[in-house]
Amino acid sequence: MSELVAPHLLDLVCLAIAMGLFSAYHLYVRQKLKKNPTYSLYGATTLARTAWVVSVMEEKKDILAVQTLRNSTMAATFMASTSILLAVGLLTLSGQGDQLGQIWHAMNLFGSKMESTITLKLLVILGNLFIAFFNFSFSIRLFNHSGFLINTPPEEGSYGASMTFVAMQLNKAGGYFHMGMRAYYFLVPLVFWLFSPVFMVLAAITVVILISRIEKTPRLDCKYLDSMFENSCPYPE
Repeated sequence: MSELVAPHLLDLVCLAIAMGLFSAYHLYVRQKLKKNPTYSLYGATTLARTAWVVSVMEEKKDILAVQTLRNSTMAATFMASTSILLAVGLLTLSGQGDQLGQIWHAMNLFGSKMESTITLKLLVILGNLFIAFFNFSFSIRLFNHSGFLINTPPEEGSYGASMTFVAMQLNKAGGYFHMGMRAYYFLVPLVFWLFSPVFMVLAAITVVILISRIEKTPRLDCKYLDSMFENSCPYPE
């Protein structure tokens, strides 16, 4: 066993570091969301989806519900289709691994340059793409279910008429979409892994820093719309 692992030791260690960075960031955000539900845009959007379900079901905004869920389904469909296309392209590319390995490893000063290492890298990238595909597929499935549930006539004891159940299903769909995007973000370090394991770690650090800044909910600025409205948000007395 050690003979199989030894040639790829540095690559596996760097892979574990990159995965650890993403996992640590994800756990950190989860802990923050428990204390502050609007800490990240995902948390704020989850609350917004819940409020949207209540508004649509109480005021019978059927057309708005259909249009919004259609847009969400189309976005998830596009991402799922892209995942499969990339996976198929990667499988086609794997047949030329011995030729591409010479180009990919031109700057690889520390990691393994064996052909089996290239195969390992391609398999990990392929697995990541399938994870993204399944998450987006589950998201599409739940968005479609929510489209029927949100327009179900109210009946006592009916799951379809329960705002709580519909909101849970819709937020679950949003959660799968969120995890699919996480897999896409992790694809960036994996692509750099083809060139060098050190590049993968550097790319993972860069991506984590970027998404931590992009996904954090901006602080509400009450003066943001002052040029258009006298009071853009309520001020504390």
